[in-house]
Amino acid sequence: MRTALEQRVLDFIRQSRMASAGDRVGVAVSGGADSVALLGLLESLRHELGVTLLVVHFDHMLRGAESDHDASFVEELARARGLEFVSAREDVRAAANLNTRNMEETARHLRYGFFERILASEKAMCIAVAQTADDQAETVLGHIIRGTGPTGLASIYPVVHSPGGGTIVRPLLSIRRQELRDYLRSRGQEWREDASNADQTRLRARIRAQLLPILERDFSPAVVQHLGDLARLSREEESFWSALVEDCLAKHARIASNSHSRTALSIGVHDLLSPIIFNGAGDGTAAQPARALTERLIRLLYEKVRGDRRELSARHVQQVIRLAAESISGKRLRLPGRIAAERVFDLITFSRIEQESIKSEHGRQNRAFLARETKAERASYQYVVDLPDRGATTVAVPELATCFHLKLVDWPLRESDTKTDSGAFDAGRLRSPLLLRSWRPGDAYRPRGHRQSRKLKQMFLVERVPRHQRVRWPVLESAGEVIWARGMAPAEGFCAREGTRVGLLIEEEGL
Repeated sequence: MRTALEQRVLDFIRQSRMASAGDRVGVAVSGGADSVALLGLLESLRHELGVTLLVVHFDHMLRGAESDHDASFVEELARARGLEFVSAREDVRAAANLNTRNMEETARHLRYGFFERILASEKAMCIAVAQTADDQAETVLGHIIRGTGPTGLASIYPVVHSPGGGTIVRPLLSIRRQELRDYLRSRGQEWREDASNADQTRLRARIRAQLLPILERDFSPAVVQHLGDLARLSREEESFWSALVEDCLAKHARIASNSHSRTALSIGVHDLLSPIIFNGAGDGTAAQPARALTERLIRLLYEKVRGDRRELSARHVQQVIRLAAESISGKRLRLPGRIAAERVFDLITFSRIEQESIKSEHGRQNRAFLARETKAERASYQYVVDLPDRGATTVAVPELATCFHLKLVDWPLRESDTKTDSGAFDAGRLRSPLLLRSWRPGDAYRPRGHRQSRKLKQMFLVERVPRHQRVRWPVLESAGEVIWARGMAPAEGFCAREGTRVGLLIEEEGL
């Protein structure tokens, strides 16, 4: 017959859909009371759940011989129950020093990396970890103390889907820590104590030892339950917002064209600032939901480009909003994790900064954004075009990942020909050398239909060509005279007209 505790855990597993009949469940056991109790509870429920278990253990190598004893203890637990044992060990302290992360963050990163490898190998369909209601309450309080928004209040999720497949599940998230110790004592089961958990230099340890006991004793005996309920309600709210934000992102965001960055996303300024029109009372309250959606869109755009949203604070989000609402085209904002947000006319583009310059000899760090982009600005290109007597020639421009086809055609075109003559040249007016090259400052010519010569820089502004694209913009030059630029009308003196016998058309396609 099941105990009341076992029934609660079973109900929570089923309610949260943590496992299905036939699953192999890896139970993460450190040797501490919570994880040893988790193993015992799942073992007692495995037949009813229809699952098989294996024991997984990660050695952080932080406590010398004590860590070794923990691993031996867990291995013996698995052997006594006839369960498969899978373990790994990594030097967390060395990894933290190498990656300049704090010890707790590094330990979690390496531990969950181990879990991911087990899931990817399909040794288990899910990994069960022993976080409790107390852990949830401590996490909520920690987030509040450090500063958080509604997303942070969601704290620990009962089920988290792994990027590589499988899930991380937390069957004890509604169970108090003391209940688990009472359960182990009733079964005569020993466990290992980790002395580092009592180290009150860590915020979580101080919350556990000092803050929560005071709140329970002097304010509300049910504070842990209330904090758990707050996390659950926040998760439900976050699920709604996540679906809405993903929908807005799919509708409004686009991969940035001709970007130097492998991952770059653009969104219209209006779409970012007013992704949905809310009807309100006219007192300004209608803008508040839109503002909340805008902030979440910014965080998601940042996450899509970087891979996570670590270090992105509320202050950074407000800076992006100001960039969209108040700045002019060409303004850039540097964000944590070497991500840039840039205003490009009516778009905000998020992209990855490939390299950073080294600190100057005076100790100041050069804020130049893209070493890769700077290199691109300096790397011009120039290709000689050899026109045949008839037919066409192709010029490949790897710098643009583009081919230009220059076609000689009989002129005038037949009425049935669908090609337009608005961009055609009179081939007889062209002189060697004929060059296809990148734009240079000072380039100018008189476009068809204009009375005066115009600088390409001015034409770029009129045609809304983003600044980072101009440095490689293709230009055609005849005997030292600019006669064409991509997307612009040809030069007046070189256009096909009455009397033209052979026309030249320029077509473009990707490599």
